[in-house]
Amino acid sequence: MAAASSTPDSAITYAVADGIATVALNRPEARNGYTPAMADELEQAFKAADADPSVFVVVFTSVGPDFSVGADLRSGGFELSINDDVGHGWQEPAGRCSKTIFGMNKPVIAALRGVAVGGGLTITLSCDFRLASHDSRFAFPFSRRGVFPEGGSVWYLPRLVGIPRATDWMLTGRVFGAQEALDASLVMSLHAPDDVLDAAYALARDIITNTASVSTAVIKQMLNRLSTLDSPLPVHALDSQLIAEIPRHGDAVEGVHSFLEKRAPHFPMSVPADLPPWLPWLDGDEAP
Repeated sequence: MAAASSTPDSAITYAVADGIATVALNRPEARNGYTPAMADELEQAFKAADADPSVFVVVFTSVGPDFSVGADLRSGGFELSINDDVGHGWQEPAGRCSKTIFGMNKPVIAALRGVAVGGGLTITLSCDFRLASHDSRFAFPFSRRGVFPEGGSVWYLPRLVGIPRATDWMLTGRVFGAQEALDASLVMSLHAPDDVLDAAYALARDIITNTASVSTAVIKQMLNRLSTLDSPLPVHALDSQLIAEIPRHGDAVEGVHSFLEKRAPHFPMSVPADLPPWLPWLDGDEAP
């Protein structure tokens, strides 16, 4: 069963098939320049995918040869999104996307090709996987435009590539290629331009086939929220709560039985319905 949602005026497309939600930037005539309308639609699409029990993995891609050239400066950039509410809960558009992905329970795989720069790159930094094409080019050109990093990128990027490389890319604003991105672990693999989306779907199918969605969701958020703590002791405390529930956890029972019986698992639990309700990040706190 597949579901799709888009209109001729949509800044994105959204489709669900075989447990995978595909979210695609859809302004190829503008090289997928990022706009406030695109931010609105991305936030809605990612939240819809996360709430849909038929979705196990999200693939984030684009229509056209480029992922995104960043803020659509020809249409005035983000000027129309800044109003009298600044300082009273206003959120910049790229950060709304990256924050939504960060808080999702479902894994998100970015499939990048062509150009991904500025806000067109920072919106992917909270994705769980980034795959790129050999022709991909990247940049954080904020210093070259007299503006400032957004999308929470100065938090995400050093965690991915380390402070020295993040400093290089951010302070110079220079363009760098796919191999440099791979060597620095900004992306996990490189593919021919026509193959990168297929590679993302193959990864998504592997996750769907071989992992339990509740475990995957909890592990994703543990990595996001606990890996930068100053001490392992709070992590150990949460581990202890989770492990204590294993005898009553349907997926754990099935995982052990399928292993002993040498068969593929059929995990009975689903996301978000079966997440442990006491998890500390389910209390509505804001993600970085």
